[in-house]
Amino acid sequence: MSPFRPDLVDVWIFRERPTGTESAVPAPIEILMLRRSPGRILPGLWQCVSGSLEDGESVTAGALRELVEETGFGPHEIVALYDLDQVNQFHEPSVGAIVSGAVFAVRVQPNREPRISHEHNAMRWVTPEEALDLAVWPAYRESIRRILENLLDPRRAIWFELTLDGRRAKD
Repeated sequence: MSPFRPDLVDVWIFRERPTGTESAVPAPIEILMLRRSPGRILPGLWQCVSGSLEDGESVTAGALRELVEETGFGPHEIVALYDLDQVNQFHEPSVGAIVSGAVFAVRVQPNREPRISHEHNAMRWVTPEEALDLAVWPAYRESIRRILENLLDPRRAIWFELTLDGRRAKD
């Protein structure tokens, strides 16, 4: 088998809704949305963590590196790492090519706050419904739905969970 190496990684971050927070729409989780800074490609876009893989870097290691770089969330904040079983492909005019991205999700500890990088100028913890509304790209909305459908049910979530070194947790 010849392995396929994506160009990018996306990491969706979610957490149990902290106790004492009120929401008009009851939801068991909050999803972190980050807004791209001015002067970057797609300024103002609300998104998850996203970035390019480095030469020789494993896909999972790249996802965890981007997570730390863009939010400061490291192993001590991560409750679980998941492969969303999703690879997105899209045309990117800036490079004149089709670009691919492997998609992950991490559950972080409740009440933990990110330290956003210069790549983003705002962040919001939102309900899944608000995340679906903020997400422009259909693939982003699909990722959010996969979190809701697969990662909130412990019987399903175990099949998507990875160790921090990228192996299947269930193996």
